[in-house]
Amino acid sequence: MPATRTTLRRGLAAAAALPLLAVAATACGYGSQAKDGERSEVAAEGRKLSADTVRIGYFPNLTHATALVGVQEGLIQKELGGTRIAPQTFNAGPSEIEALNGGSLDIGFIGPSPSINGYVKSKGKNLRIISGSASGGVKLVVNPDKIKTLDDIKGKRIATPQKGNTQDVAFLNWVSGKGWKVDAESGKGDVSVVRTDNKVTPGAYKSGSVDGAWVPEPTASKLVSEGAKVLLDETALWPDEKFVITNIIVSQTFLKEHPDVVEAVLRGTVRTNAWMNANPEKAKASANAALEAETGKELAPDVIDPAWPSIRTTDDPLAATLRTQSEWAVKAGLIDEPDLNGIYDLTLLNKVLKAEGRPEVADAGLGAK
Repeated sequence: MPATRTTLRRGLAAAAALPLLAVAATACGYGSQAKDGERSEVAAEGRKLSADTVRIGYFPNLTHATALVGVQEGLIQKELGGTRIAPQTFNAGPSEIEALNGGSLDIGFIGPSPSINGYVKSKGKNLRIISGSASGGVKLVVNPDKIKTLDDIKGKRIATPQKGNTQDVAFLNWVSGKGWKVDAESGKGDVSVVRTDNKVTPGAYKSGSVDGAWVPEPTASKLVSEGAKVLLDETALWPDEKFVITNIIVSQTFLKEHPDVVEAVLRGTVRTNAWMNANPEKAKASANAALEAETGKELAPDVIDPAWPSIRTTDDPLAATLRTQSEWAVKAGLIDEPDLNGIYDLTLLNKVLKAEGRPEVADAGLGAK
């Protein structure tokens, strides 16, 4: 299981970010729409909330853009005042769930499949989904010399990031819908499903060991920059072209003991999403700067420019789509029928949304009682 890497961003520091924040808040009118010097009570006083530190986990990945930008720009820290963010980056969902369940992480940005697996594994005792973060950003990209139509996928080798992960489940369901057979455990069948880490998928494509991939951004656009072609955008398969790709989850212990901190983080993510939607080019540049800080390398324009608009930030967890993804995993034989009752607690999110003059979001009947 990939090891976690803790990144204590330079200052984390609101000190470096505050001049930028003042400009951003005035320019886009998010949040309090304050004049210079008028900031939230907590931030203005620098007062700590009920915890000294909140440990927030996410991936160095564009589908986790809310976290990347929210931390990079200090927008989440602003809402926390004197409570410090300790960011941690992860390479895979299982390691982030392990950190959350093991008590070394408080809040995490993560995909629907690991959210479901983590909830079920703990028998509903260790985590809650408290918000959405992103929708979309997943594509089927292929070698155009070998695959020209969707029917040509049969008999080919298609990469997914990991057995049972969100994209793997979606691809297996799509294959089933075509009437083709694939053993979910081995990946063998009418299509060869090759479970390959996103970091090495571009190399596997270049070498010819895979003929395409069903992957999230920016991996999809990296493959396109190597000559691949987008054959299908997964958004086309969903009602309203929306499906959850990233949730925000929290340790139930931390939620119970520090609801004020969780609320402040959610206020920060809601305002981050608003700033990103109002300033897409600035947000793209900020996300790329965060990726460079995390990985040592920014994304090239021919990768980030097509990748960025395919990802939609959203506060809505799109709970009905998580239920659907769970049903797909059951149908594929990857998991037993899970009891997802209680997986959501959207109380604090809806409180924040109401304060922002925004409509509440729903939990598809899967909320904590």
